[in-house]
Order: sequence, then C-alpha cells, then structure tokens
Amino acid sequence: MANIKDVAQRAGVSAATVSRVLNGRSPVAETRERVLAAVEELGYRPNVVARALRTARTRTLGLVVSDLRNPFFTELADAVEQEARRLGYSLIIGNAGESPEQQDDYIRTLLDRRIDGLMVSSAGTGSPMLSEAVDAGTPLVLLDRAVPGIAAPCVRAEGGAALTELAAHLAALGRRRPAVIVAPAGTPTGDERLARFRTALAAHGIALPPSRVGASPDPSPAGGRQVMRRLLATAEPPDAVLATDNLMALGALDELRARDLRVPADMALVAFDDVPWFAHLDPPLTAVAQPTEALGRAAVHTLLERIAGRPAGSVLLPARLVRRRSCGE
Repeated sequence: MANIKDVAQRAGVSAATVSRVLNGRSPVAETRERVLAAVEELGYRPNVVARALRTARTRTLGLVVSDLRNPFFTELADAVEQEARRLGYSLIIGNAGESPEQQDDYIRTLLDRRIDGLMVSSAGTGSPMLSEAVDAGTPLVLLDRAVPGIAAPCVRAEGGAALTELAAHLAALGRRRPAVIVAPAGTPTGDERLARFRTALAAHGIALPPSRVGASPDPSPAGGRQVMRRLLATAEPPDAVLATDNLMALGALDELRARDLRVPADMALVAFDDVPWFAHLDPPLTAVAQPTEALGRAAVHTLLERIAGRPAGSVLLPARLVRRRSCGE
C-alpha cells in the first residue's frame, strides 16, 4: 500500500508538499495537479481519522440543495461532487425539498458530522440554522440563491444579459404580450429574474403588467400547470411565457397541450435553466442555460478558500440564451 513518501517521490516533491496539497493549502496549481495525479495513480488513501485528530479537519464537505427533484440542482450537485472528489474531499449531500425546516435538519446533521465547510442552495429565503452556522464560524458558501442577512459569498449565474437577449428575441418575433411564471416565488433569485426581464422588455416598448405574472409555492410541473391555467384565463392571455424554473416550464407545456394550444404557433415558451432533454422535446425548448459545471467548481474552490482562512468573494458567472424552436424561430 502506497504511503505519503511514495506519492512525494512520484510527484517529484517533498512529503510536506504532499501534505499541504491534501490539506488544501497548496497555492500552485501545477504542483497540486501533479500531486493529485500521483495520489490517483498510486491509489494512496490517507488515514482520515488520524489526520482529523491532528488537524481538526475531516476533508469532508457538506452540500444542501433546495430540491433534488429539479434537474438543475441534480446536475449542480454532481458538478460539486466531481470537483470535491478531484481535490481529495468527500461530499455529503442533503435535500431540503424546498422546506426550510428540512434544510435546518440537514445543516444540523452535517455540522454534527464535523464537516470542514458547507455549501447551501437555500430553500425559500433561508432558515435559522444558516445564521447559526455563520455565528459558529463554519465556512459557508451560498450556491445559486443569495440569502438576505447571511454574510457569506454566493456563487450564482447572472442572467441579466441572457434575459435582455431574450426580450429582444421575442420582440423581433412579434411577441407583444409576454408573461412570466416566477420560481422560486418570493426569493431574491426569482424577484431579480422578473425585474431584469421586465426592464429588458420595456426597452422594446413591451409592458409586463402584474396580471401577466404568476407564481406558485409548488415549483413542480403541477405548479407550473396551475399558473399557466390562471394566465390563460386573463382578459388578454399572453402570447409568450417565460418560466423561471425548468419543471414549471414542463407543467406549462402540459397545460397548453391539454387545451390543444400549439407551441410556438399559439404560444411561445421559454425556460430558465436548460436541461439536456429540452433539445429533444417537440418543439425543442428555447432556454436560458446556466453554467452548471462551472458553478459547481467555483463553489468548491470558494469554500476551500474560506476553509483555508483566505478571503473569498461572491462569484457571478454569465448565463446564455439557447435558441431552439419554441418561440417561432
């Protein structure tokens, strides 16, 4: 069985350097990659228990996501796990199920497991245990959703440019009565997307009145279908709908099909959050795609900076508009 000296010899560095890399303290990327390659090649497995006793670290990270049923969060969790494992960390994942109470249960459990740091894509607008984690000095990174009052860096996509492009795209296609299905309802993320889209539409002389904005506490296909039903019942039904959640977009599509309304002939439909199978729908769904893999990597690296005691700020990565055929392209 390989030991730390074997890894050092294979990587061409000292045993102390190997130790620093495995504890997340190597500032040189090339050295870190060489050491990690040697660790993988030799199958080196450090004694986690002994190291935890020496360093007060377990090389375990925690991740709580708001809803694993949502394909975006499933892909995000996978990206986080892949990067954490590449850097020699284990990851424990909890699913809040869009429940602040369930989120607190997982945060409490993870803290009891002595994780080195925590990443949270918060359910709702936060929960008491988030504040307790910060107060206790636990390294914390928010992911995808900022939480008011929580002093922690947030890693998320910035959708302003993509929504501006979408507004121009819909205007060029003659869509003058857009509507929005907002999710998550009442959160900074959902409110920001709505405000950005409304501003972008106004630049083309297109209004987005409150009557054409709908929300549901249930971010699922059933919730999307319910909101679409309400939008279609208004005096001036929309001719385009942006659903700021991929599952609610599917529910909206289900309701349109149930009424024999055609996409895009009768209604344009766009989802915020792209998933691979949107390209295989009929018609293929236009979407705002978030850089899921890059978000996962950035979240892990930001958290490791905080664990190492170094300053780490929030990270914004650009989303992009993926044009397919659901708007009449």
